[in-house]
Amino acid sequence: MQTPRSNRLHIALFGKRNSGKSSLINALTGQQTALVSAVAGTTTDPVYKPMELHGIGPCVFIDTAGFDDEGELGRQRVEKTRHALQQAEMAIMVCTGTDIGPERAWADELRRRGTPVVWVLNKTDELARPEESARAIEEQVGERPLLASARNGAGVEDIRRALIERQPDPEAAPSLLGRLVERGDTVVLVMPQDLQAPKGRLILPQVQTLRELLDRGCLAHCCTTDQLDALLATLNRPPRLIITDSQVFRTVYDHKPAESRLTSFSVLFAQYKGDIQAFVEGAAAIDRLTEHSRVLIAEACTHAPLTEDIGREKIPALLRKRTGPGLQVDVTAGADFPDDLRPYDLVIHCGACMFNRKYVLHRIQAAREQQVPITNYGIAIAHLMGILDKIDY
Repeated sequence: MQTPRSNRLHIALFGKRNSGKSSLINALTGQQTALVSAVAGTTTDPVYKPMELHGIGPCVFIDTAGFDDEGELGRQRVEKTRHALQQAEMAIMVCTGTDIGPERAWADELRRRGTPVVWVLNKTDELARPEESARAIEEQVGERPLLASARNGAGVEDIRRALIERQPDPEAAPSLLGRLVERGDTVVLVMPQDLQAPKGRLILPQVQTLRELLDRGCLAHCCTTDQLDALLATLNRPPRLIITDSQVFRTVYDHKPAESRLTSFSVLFAQYKGDIQAFVEGAAAIDRLTEHSRVLIAEACTHAPLTEDIGREKIPALLRKRTGPGLQVDVTAGADFPDDLRPYDLVIHCGACMFNRKYVLHRIQAAREQQVPITNYGIAIAHLMGILDKIDY
């Protein structure tokens, strides 16, 4: 249950208002996770429920507002539902009758994104002829829906089995370290502890990288930047790989042994969470920026900014040093990513350790469709420091 939400399989439930999505989540999780009411539109913002599902492992169910919501507030709720669609790695399409035009449209959008959809005919205890309704739905979508009743628990196990059978292949997703290391390799992690690091803890990318190194049988050594030379002096041979915080890329590059490969936590996450080739190509746009350009810094976290903030202070300072002080830099955090990216000459995204890969790839695709270059913190910093071609990924 300590698995970060970003590393869980995201399973979203979609449907009209009062189709029983919240009740179905409660039945699937065995808990009163979602607020249930006979009043249509009870669910407003998406509700996330982390679970450990046998046959899948760590996952998170997303309860969404009905996509038929009305009025100005309803429109905003539907936008939140659409945001959940962008994150969903699997979807349960919940319907209660045979009039499923909106459900079909949303299911088509999910399929275009490569998201498996499980159709469920809910509230069968209230239907006179549920089998006939199921056949009518099958004729429209080419798939027989599962029959379920969240009220009495009927069909819940069938839904669980369908999720297990249709889940994306976990082996198809990239690993954090890829082919950079092998069992027995010595790896040095350079982890400066600035003001953004939580007191008494390591930040999530450092923790996940260290865990994968241990799982893969590597010999991991950790130090802060000022202790790098001292650590290297204790080793019998140069480390196979040095992983550093991107902010000290140049310092570590100047001090590393020639035989050692170099990367950063943010670069690793560029591959793990997104499309690193798109990020490398996007970094070339830095050379075309002028002080009349406009750049968007996109953060996954919604932390309160402090001094030394990499997205709000350090990267903008590096960019303005190259382009001039007039460069406009906007910052968004969390889900506040603009639909229209065309006003920007470049998007620079954080490592996205708080997002799942599906959502990061959605943002990359949105930028690509609007012909706006996109890169990430580590790739951008390496480019600005003139060592991108010396970095491994």
